[in-house]
Amino acid sequence: MATPSDPSNQEAVVRRRNNGPPIKFLLPLIYAPVLPLIRLSLRHKPVLRDRLFTAVLAGAFAHGFYLVNFSNVRSMLLNEALSKIRFGWKGGTGSGVRTNDFP
Repeated sequence: MATPSDPSNQEAVVRRRNNGPPIKFLLPLIYAPVLPLIRLSLRHKPVLRDRLFTAVLAGAFAHGFYLVNFSNVRSMLLNEALSKIRFGWKGGTGSGVRTNDFP
């Protein structure tokens, strides 16, 4: 019986099904129309309007920061793991460590 750490079984574990568009890239289509609606609907409550608008805008910037920085980190870690599985722990294309430095 194959164990979960068996190298021949690793590729099947890493693959994911693509069930459609990723929701994290579609979120701007939700909060982009919300920003003008906040400004228009809360016209008579300026304190609440400004606080809510600032919170939604900060959330939008935080989401963009996450997409730019951490989505790439996750794909780099996945590529690193795949290269270690394919080429062994000391070699590979994405390891970033030169293997001739170690005895």
